[in-house]
Amino acid sequence: MDIEQKPLLLTGHHGEIRAMTFGKRSGSVLLCSASADYIIVWDIKLCQRRTQECKVAAGTVIGTLLGEVVHLSFCFSDERVAACSGATVYILSSKRHEVISTLTNHLGPLTSAEFCPWNKDILVTTSEDRTFKVWDLKTVAVFYQSFVLSASPLLSVFFLEENRHLITGSTDGQLWCFSLHDDHKCHLVTKMDLQKMEKRHQVHQGTVNDQAGVEAVDKVETSKPVLRMASCSLFIGTSNEDKKDHSWLCIGSSDGLYVVDLATSELLTALYFRDYPNLSITMAGSWSISPGWDDSIVFLVSSLFTPCVALLELRLCDLRSTLACGEGFSVFPSCTLLLESPLNAELKKKEPEHPKRKGGIKEQPLIFHSKVKSSGYSSAPRSIMFSPKTNIQKNPSSKKANKNTGLLLRDYPADSSAPAIPYIHLNLVNKPVHCLQYSGDGKHILCGLGDSSVLLYKSSLTGNPTVYTGHDKPVGSVSWSLNRQWWLSASEDQSLRIWTHGNPEPAIIMGNSMFSKPIRSAQFYYLDKFLLLASGPSVYLYLYNVDITRDNIKRYQQRSVVKLASCITTTSATDITALSAINDFFSYMVLVCGSDRSIQVFDMNKGVVVSALPDAHSRAVHCITQNKGSMFSTQAADSYNLFLTSAVTDGVKIWDLRTLRCVRRYDNHLNRCHPCSSSVSPCGRFIASGSEDNCAYVYDIRSSSYLHKLQRHSDTVLSVTFNPATPEICFTHNT
Repeated sequence: MDIEQKPLLLTGHHGEIRAMTFGKRSGSVLLCSASADYIIVWDIKLCQRRTQECKVAAGTVIGTLLGEVVHLSFCFSDERVAACSGATVYILSSKRHEVISTLTNHLGPLTSAEFCPWNKDILVTTSEDRTFKVWDLKTVAVFYQSFVLSASPLLSVFFLEENRHLITGSTDGQLWCFSLHDDHKCHLVTKMDLQKMEKRHQVHQGTVNDQAGVEAVDKVETSKPVLRMASCSLFIGTSNEDKKDHSWLCIGSSDGLYVVDLATSELLTALYFRDYPNLSITMAGSWSISPGWDDSIVFLVSSLFTPCVALLELRLCDLRSTLACGEGFSVFPSCTLLLESPLNAELKKKEPEHPKRKGGIKEQPLIFHSKVKSSGYSSAPRSIMFSPKTNIQKNPSSKKANKNTGLLLRDYPADSSAPAIPYIHLNLVNKPVHCLQYSGDGKHILCGLGDSSVLLYKSSLTGNPTVYTGHDKPVGSVSWSLNRQWWLSASEDQSLRIWTHGNPEPAIIMGNSMFSKPIRSAQFYYLDKFLLLASGPSVYLYLYNVDITRDNIKRYQQRSVVKLASCITTTSATDITALSAINDFFSYMVLVCGSDRSIQVFDMNKGVVVSALPDAHSRAVHCITQNKGSMFSTQAADSYNLFLTSAVTDGVKIWDLRTLRCVRRYDNHLNRCHPCSSSVSPCGRFIASGSEDNCAYVYDIRSSSYLHKLQRHSDTVLSVTFNPATPEICFTHNT
């Protein structure tokens, strides 16, 4: 704090000092230093006072002749010190010369050792044998031993106290995040690679800033060792009572500083030494990270080849404002329709022409009612002409009868918890249920089956369903219209059909080689004005008019009309794997996922692709879902700009349409199964994901760990959806 104050000189070691560390407590500042001869703990305030009194500043020797110590760390109460020397960890007392315990189990030299912040008796060590171990200091035993994580040695370990995670990094830039719960068994949460994240970040920066023509100069790739890690605590709001965001992780490497968002496993920014010519450091040998003041972090970096150090400061508020600015889109329209917009297309309806009939009086029927009453000549004569009716019970009006019809007409409970209690389990057929969707009022549910049929159930799944047949191959997509009068089904047989209530025959059939490839996704769009579907590399926009009247003689003739309004092709002419758009209100944006692992944004007002995000996942995205809300609940306007994508082996990601950045990632079960589908709850607080491990996972949208793991299925969960009217969730699986 005081630059003019002279530095404090501490003498006492006879050998070269290899490791140093400060204590964790803020009251009394302790410093521990180690050489081949001594390990000394210094009380900084006491040493400063003795120096001012012209006395020799002395420390407390806590260890002698323990070998070449490469790493030191204090426990969070500053009572114990862990010293790594060779393949052994010495647990020393910080107040006197005492070896509390000796830990030896690694097959190679140790590189780091850190105490657990929420359990003082837990220690985690990393070694050049490419494993880490979780130790119980009470019994001096190993709680957990990891498998061989990498081909390179592990260098560092860091704890995240907020969500009970530990992160370890290697010399080749690999990071592994594990969960460490009370059972002391570590489960892999996510794996990150600095080089891959750096490449994705560079591609994304070029896409957002429209710098596609600028190509990076080929450079020799160097390893990015994870020398040091620290958490960035950033206030979300303005008041002091607001919560902090601990999802940012600062990683000090040899070529610069990397800031990673752990919630998304994406690189936020990279600060390279080469970009600062005034900096005297080109390659870092070690890092020391400390939280600063006013949302800033202070870094002390030592050079690897020259005898110099540099003090750096990173302001998180400036970094956050830089990340927030971007091109930005919104699902809500920001301008009126253009004159040449495809959304202005209208379908001219032909009125039926009836020929005028002459002599209309002759053709009128003699009886104008539907039932002819008897004249009464054959009945017995009446003896009682009139008798008044008394004690008549009045029938309740239809309005009163419909006032209380259950939970479906009430507001969605905003404070309800995520559904976790099983309600009903129904076996349909021996064919997989590929897709399902609730109606807007939550009263019915559509199921598309692998045997090319569509089932219409009540939302309670009671009673026999209405079966609709006509497709030749499995049904891969179903969608309700906003007015709930029609629904559509799209199949692998390259056909689309629109159905109406109570009619076993489809009102519209779109087939007959209209599409060259199967329809991957289809839905109603723009308040039921259009049919939106994806086939091959193109997005089709159709006008339609449903007419269910038929001529009894010419029943094969379809009176419904379908007309192509627009056809837009993806930028890279890649086949579309998933499509999503909002039909509940006017929106110009259509989100499309391609087989080249990209996400593309279509502006239907302009009829063009306005943005493309390459390499959104490591595999092709097979499911995309928007936060479409519900007529029974209200949400903030910004929440509608969130959408989900899922891909095989790459988990589920939440994206923000305004910045086209990933804001959250869910991959707790990444290495054990593949996500197959995802859905957002009507209140916008939870998401659900079906998986190949026969389970369904329900997450809180604000955290990366799942709330519930539903294990009621016997096979792969293919589809998942929330009821828009009640806190219920429905899953379908392969059998």
